[in-house]
Amino acid sequence: MKKSLIAALVGGLLMAGGVAQAKEGGDQYPNGAENWYAGALPPPGTYFINYFGYYGGTLKDGGGDTVKHPATNNKEARVNAVFDALRVVHVTNTQVLGGNWAMHAILPIVNQSIGNLPGTVGSASKFGIGDITIDPFVITWHHSPELHTAFGLDINLPTGAYDKNDPRTSIGANYYSFEPIYAVTWLPKGGWEVSAKLMYNIKTKNTDSVFLGQPGKYQSGDEFHMDYLVGKHVGEWAFGISGYYLKQLTDDKFNGTTVPEIPGIISAGRKGQVFAFGPSVKYTTKSGTMFIGQWQHETMVENRFQGDKLWFKLITPL
Repeated sequence: MKKSLIAALVGGLLMAGGVAQAKEGGDQYPNGAENWYAGALPPPGTYFINYFGYYGGTLKDGGGDTVKHPATNNKEARVNAVFDALRVVHVTNTQVLGGNWAMHAILPIVNQSIGNLPGTVGSASKFGIGDITIDPFVITWHHSPELHTAFGLDINLPTGAYDKNDPRTSIGANYYSFEPIYAVTWLPKGGWEVSAKLMYNIKTKNTDSVFLGQPGKYQSGDEFHMDYLVGKHVGEWAFGISGYYLKQLTDDKFNGTTVPEIPGIISAGRKGQVFAFGPSVKYTTKSGTMFIGQWQHETMVENRFQGDKLWFKLITPL
């Protein structure tokens, strides 16, 4: 039982630190980070999680077509990023509304390179700290051995490097965002698991932005997104399909006006979407330390980069 609860750290508490997207600002939450035991928290104690990964892809416009730079013989706009996020979770003995109360913080480190982005010349890279995430309030309920749920509120801080004149060197979004989360894990008999984490991201304004050469205030739209997993546990191993879905629900606005269409680059309102899927493998040692590897391939992309994400995770009690 303890091993399975420690494994829940891959799920219910969340993490931050994304790569640049077509939308204004990068994803502060890296979609697809959580899956196994997404709705459960571990026993009281302190835990460390390390997320290491790679993302590479090409930019897509509002119709899902690849964005190309006319000044470079129509080369594709491309991003490559290596990231490592350090996360500490503390689960207390305090009961709130019948569930366990916990807190966590995440420090992401990103090395990002973007080339052939329209409006820029050549490629540029940036290495540094991304946007830090804190969450002082996470609660989980263990309704039965089969059903676990969790609720939390992540706060993403604008700590990452930001350059309003060159998005290629921005690894931070330059705005705060608040993200309520609801996660659930169902463990039916036979070693199966179905988990999902539902999130709604609400952003403040970026008051130091430039759009089409004009300075002003940029309001990125609200997003619904979710991580998911369907898998099976076989002894110390587990195998499954995991991924994520994101849909932006409100328009991006600049100085109070909906962002206009830029043909071949973005659609009006700049609403992004993506669906990703791929294999996930988990191994738990006898001491309770977990290793997870997964690959996620993105499809159905609009107004964002589309690519592949490769993850390696370490989860261990301190």
